Amino acid sequence: MNTSTFSVLHRTSQIQKLKTEVFDLAIIGGGITGAGIALDASARGLKVCLVEKNDFASGTSNKSTKLIHGGLRYLKNFEISLVRESGSERAIVHNLAPHLVTPQKMLLPLVEGGTYGKLMTALGLKVYDFLADVKGDDRRKMLDKQETLTQEPLLDEKTVVGGGLYAEYKTDDARLAIEILKNAAALGATLINYCEMTAFNYNANSKIESLNCTDINTSEVFTVKAKSYLSAAGPWVDTIRKKDNSINKRRLHLTKGVHLVFPFEKLPVKQSVYFDVSDGRMVFAIPRGRVTYVGTTDTDYSGDLDRIVTTQQDANYLLNAVNNTFKTVKLTLNDIESSWAGLRPLIHEENTSASELSRKDEIFVSKSGLISMAGGKLTGYRKMAYRALETVLKTYSKEHNTSALLEPTTATISLVQPPLNSSKDIAAYQQELTDKLLRIGISEAYYANYLCRYYGKQADTIIKKIHDFESHNPLENLIRAEAWFGVHFEMVNSLNDFFIRRTGRLYFDIASIYKFKDSVTKDIALLLNWSSERTKNEIALLELALEDATTFYNEEFK
Repeated sequence: MNTSTFSVLHRTSQIQKLKTEVFDLAIIGGGITGAGIALDASARGLKVCLVEKNDFASGTSNKSTKLIHGGLRYLKNFEISLVRESGSERAIVHNLAPHLVTPQKMLLPLVEGGTYGKLMTALGLKVYDFLADVKGDDRRKMLDKQETLTQEPLLDEKTVVGGGLYAEYKTDDARLAIEILKNAAALGATLINYCEMTAFNYNANSKIESLNCTDINTSEVFTVKAKSYLSAAGPWVDTIRKKDNSINKRRLHLTKGVHLVFPFEKLPVKQSVYFDVSDGRMVFAIPRGRVTYVGTTDTDYSGDLDRIVTTQQDANYLLNAVNNTFKTVKLTLNDIESSWAGLRPLIHEENTSASELSRKDEIFVSKSGLISMAGGKLTGYRKMAYRALETVLKTYSKEHNTSALLEPTTATISLVQPPLNSSKDIAAYQQELTDKLLRIGISEAYYANYLCRYYGKQADTIIKKIHDFESHNPLENLIRAEAWFGVHFEMVNSLNDFFIRRTGRLYFDIASIYKFKDSVTKDIALLLNWSSERTKNEIALLELALEDATTFYNEEFK
């Protein structure tokens, strides 16, 4: 597949297909779960459509810790099968997009009175390696006190007694979802963002026969027909089940996770660290280009599902955690550059705290035929898709010929074409990008790394487009070329789509938004033919996103 494949996904043609065709499977929700199901189903030969009420990956799938990880902490709760599955899956996803899912050494410092002792850590990491089938240099290594402090000098030498070094994988969750959706589109899936499923329509047997959907851009209402209906709506799964009158004791338990972003010079960790907090939880500190981000919290949530914010309590919790671990940094609220807050749609268990709830997924099937995929985690999206589709196929009646369907193939479908197949390929291509950017006046190494890690070889298309813009600032030409690419190839429909989900700039390069938002707004408004009123609304939504990323509220929005 090349980038031109996704360019055919213009809203008008996609909505026309939704109105007129009958699908094998209609998916509600365009996060990582819905994306994974759409790709697996399309690859098997099913006719698939997917509707998302906001932007693709705009909910939980843009608010994770941005790791494809094996879940070391799940060992603590003896969730052996979850660790095993996560461990094997992360290696597969890395192979599918090695530029986007990259190896990351994680340091687990051991401290006096901490959660993990030396013996238990050594044993736990060994079991972790075994369950996750970790090989070679990625296998765990135990460190003494001096080795640990050499690995990360910011740690407190008064409390550190040793450490463990193990392997994880870093990613960008929203871009992963977008690339999966682009592949589903290449295989024939009909996908649309900003299209809300508002109601179910039932036949005489109380079975779902169609969906009522509203195009958010035009307010047009139409119906979508399919043989099966699957909700992959994340935190909104129970909202969808209520529309179907199928909510029961098996329900979601929402918890909130917050991450804070600091300029790298304020928290200059040499590598990723997974460290103890005084309440017994664990928190990550992860360097990423210009910044280091820290998270996450884990608290029960009952506020507004559509606007999740960082409170002062959230920020102070993470600030205290960082300052207690890295004694010399002395971070304050004023040092925070950006933040994000998201929800985990976990399965409710009586008398179980937020941090102890399982991250396992579960499938609910209603009498009307609605199949709901709940729970789960980013790393397990392929296995979740497999389980969801197996449930879908079991509901098919005998007249549906499922024997002709292909076997699952998502373990071998490269997510970006042409692929970068190895770390050597990635390094060579990044150097190629460095040379090209130097020729147009961009010398900072950050940008070659950013383009390589976010787009893979699709960055060639962006580099070529840069020459069509004539600003004296080459960085402005670059971001405008990215915006053009996003509109033409990745269904960008708003400023927030571009600045948050497609490029991650709100979190990892917020200064570039303030600097270039006016020129990007003009370009996207022209490309999408926005009215002056629509443009004003989009600017207001971007300003709200900037406010939420940089403000610490007294309480949640209800």
